[in-house]
Amino acid sequence: MLSSIKSFIKKEAVLCIAAVCAVATMFIVPPDKEYLGYIDFRVLCLLMCLMAVVSGFRSIGTFKVLTYQLLSRIKNGRVLSITLVLLPFFLSMLVTNDVALIVFVPFTLGLLTSLGCQKAAVPILVLQTVAANLGSMATPVGNPQNLYLYSAYNLSAGEFFSCVLPLTAVSLLILLAASAPVLPKNLQAEKPQKESISGGKKLLVYSVLFILCLLTVFRAVPYPVTTAAVISVFLILDRRLLKEVDFMLLLTFVCFFIVSENLGRVEIIREFLQSLLQKSTLLTSVGASQIISNVPAAILLSSFTDNWHDLLAGVNIGGLGTPIASLASLITLKLYMRSGNARIMKFLGVFTAVNITGLALLLAFQLII
Repeated sequence: MLSSIKSFIKKEAVLCIAAVCAVATMFIVPPDKEYLGYIDFRVLCLLMCLMAVVSGFRSIGTFKVLTYQLLSRIKNGRVLSITLVLLPFFLSMLVTNDVALIVFVPFTLGLLTSLGCQKAAVPILVLQTVAANLGSMATPVGNPQNLYLYSAYNLSAGEFFSCVLPLTAVSLLILLAASAPVLPKNLQAEKPQKESISGGKKLLVYSVLFILCLLTVFRAVPYPVTTAAVISVFLILDRRLLKEVDFMLLLTFVCFFIVSENLGRVEIIREFLQSLLQKSTLLTSVGASQIISNVPAAILLSSFTDNWHDLLAGVNIGGLGTPIASLASLITLKLYMRSGNARIMKFLGVFTAVNITGLALLLAFQLII
């Protein structure tokens, strides 16, 4: 029993910390009728639907086919390194940064091993992590904080994209420059094993559901309709995939909602955060992301400012920096640690150097424009 508890805490450390914080704030603000308004069910339902649909795509080999089609055309190492970095950059725009890393990090480790380029694993994986975090900011569905802020501030598509697309474009240029020299130009890339989609009809169904999710994000379809449709389809097609939904992540969000709302009701904390946000919403959101991660930072700070533009930019830029600035970064670290001959200190050193550099460049750009 004790070992099971320890295993759960180790596996779901973020949830456990969030739960402890939520319970602690309940002693400061005892539960009352206002708690009923804390939870953003629209965000939770959309996250659940997106995770289910992505699991569906993965189950029929969609991502493996896309990877094969791209990598089978590569002629040299420079192109290979750029491709490996940009794959999670663009995929994260559609299926979130953590899913993009779950798909491509194991593939990259295996490919580099087959090519005898294990020494390039750390810089490639670090750049893939940065790419997933930066690419995901381009769309409302790219990461949880975007989905939350898009909903919380009732943003239009024009407002959202006007904020994130300039940062995304600069990020792409930085990643191109950083990834090109990682592998030698004359490397002969090995073609990956040919893959095929295992269910054409399922691909069509999952594509329709994904479009339905996007329409819901942009408020063209009510979220209860989409939620009911996704659950119904998966119960019929493959109910096992519903088990792949990260319900612990959804529960973590519930804890974040409780913490942020309760702190927002504490006068001293509210005045302190408001004073920081009045000085600079951008810098405050970047700084908060380094300490508590960008998702809870977005939820917490949104209660104290109407400056959605700088908050949206700040929590996305703030995904760079410390390993906990974006929870997706921990996915790469976990997967790398499982590989043979993992060098954790080297990984953390390269990760810190690359992230701090990227953070400084994007923050300077955002302050200038």
